[in-house]
Amino acid sequence: MGQRSDGGSDYDRRMSVEAIARHMPAVLTLDDLSVMNELDTYGHRYEMSPEGALSVVPSPEFVHAQIINDVIGWLLAAGWTLKQVYQAVGLRISGRAGGAGGRIPDLIVWNRPPVPRAGWMPVTDVALVVEVISPSSKATDKSVKPDEYAGAGIPRYWTVDCDPANTVTMYELAGDTYKTCLTMPLAWVLNTKPSDHLG
Repeated sequence: MGQRSDGGSDYDRRMSVEAIARHMPAVLTLDDLSVMNELDTYGHRYEMSPEGALSVVPSPEFVHAQIINDVIGWLLAAGWTLKQVYQAVGLRISGRAGGAGGRIPDLIVWNRPPVPRAGWMPVTDVALVVEVISPSSKATDKSVKPDEYAGAGIPRYWTVDCDPANTVTMYELAGDTYKTCLTMPLAWVLNTKPSDHLG
């Protein structure tokens, strides 16, 4: 019986995969996703496109938390409140052709404090969604999510690369797609005012 690099056996891995396959529902719902996120002991994020494609996102690394903390501190210093700025909250994303998916952005900024509710939050009054891009999320964060977020009517979407400059790319909704407004290092952005970019 083979050993994996993480110390587990091939048998353990096969049994885990079989258990998932045996218990996976034929059609996933947002309620199913909520339960999966709640029960996962490894910190994975389970997301789903409006078309029903499941994504399993690894738990964020330290650099993610550092970048998000910098952005949160910048917003709070400018007068945004902790009731408007949230990390890793699930958003219900309606598809352009119907259907509903669920995404868990690294950071969500609301124009006004949202009404707390169980499950996936609506995108009503979302001012900005921020995703920190890692190698495992690059394709989704740069192509799939912008289309979904724009289709859901979220007015601004920012990505932050994990390159030496932590390059921030700011997108703004123009019709039903995003246009690129600015690409700058995070340090430059943090020396500006949020109102310069969020209206």
